[in-house]
Amino acid sequence: MTNNSSLTTTNGQLTFDLEIVVEAEVDGVGMGVLGDGTPFLTLRGLARMCGIDHTTLVKLTSEWGDGSVKAREKKIRDLIKAQGFDDTVFFHAVKKNGTIHHAIPAHVCMAVLEYYAFEVSTDNAHALRSYRILAKKGFSDFVYAQVGYNPDGKVSLAWQQFHDRVSLVANAVPAGYFSVYQEIAGMIVPMINAGVDVGPHIVPDISVGQRWSKYWIAEDLEILHGPRKKYLHDYPVYFPQAPSNPQTPYCYPDEALGEFRKWFRETYIGSHLPEYLTGQARIGKIKPAIATKAIDSFKRKAIASKPR
Repeated sequence: MTNNSSLTTTNGQLTFDLEIVVEAEVDGVGMGVLGDGTPFLTLRGLARMCGIDHTTLVKLTSEWGDGSVKAREKKIRDLIKAQGFDDTVFFHAVKKNGTIHHAIPAHVCMAVLEYYAFEVSTDNAHALRSYRILAKKGFSDFVYAQVGYNPDGKVSLAWQQFHDRVSLVANAVPAGYFSVYQEIAGMIVPMINAGVDVGPHIVPDISVGQRWSKYWIAEDLEILHGPRKKYLHDYPVYFPQAPSNPQTPYCYPDEALGEFRKWFRETYIGSHLPEYLTGQARIGKIKPAIATKAIDSFKRKAIASKPR
């Protein structure tokens, strides 16, 4: 998605306009789940699982990425990168009741636990026990079970959000024109089926619309098909874009529909969609495995020739 209006930075870390949908403290360990299904530990919760004072992690987060990488930070960064994740982000800064909360994602938690369990000079049986529990049960399953979160409900929610948007667009586009959102349902459905939480914080039609608009202008398609026009479109009230409703995206002449579909199939799906999904995974909005699954779902299947 090229529009990152729902992202800001706090002390060099990503701030998400995501809600904490469930949060609990279990045996003194703070944990929860974000609106996109991402499980996390709080800073104090992670410190407790490591068997260290939370001020140690507070100091680590304040120094993270300040340019002077000390031995501890370097080792933890290496452990994060070994899992295939971006080592520049230590926590997701999530706003709750007007204040910033530190949500530490799974890969960072496991890297920090591994460091305190195996890398420090003194034995830390507490960190070793915590690491083994999470490694055996799986971080997501552990947190989901502790806070009572049902990840299966997330897919149903994504379908409901998709339905809500389709309903709002259905009668908004003037006769003789088509909207990008209506035309990309064939992309959104496989994404949801792959586990991508398409909704308030993953809005792929923004990416498609912006790229198609650039193509429209670059190829002077108005000369061939006539002018495009803007129409009024509302996001559902629970979307972060809703306060600025009505939105005014472009709709395009029906005469250009064939060209859009060809561009969408050959250019966007073939080149831009993998880039989009990989980018969403890089900033933590989609799990890398889900991004890969979604990308694979769009790969054309080879048709085997029948033996004669």
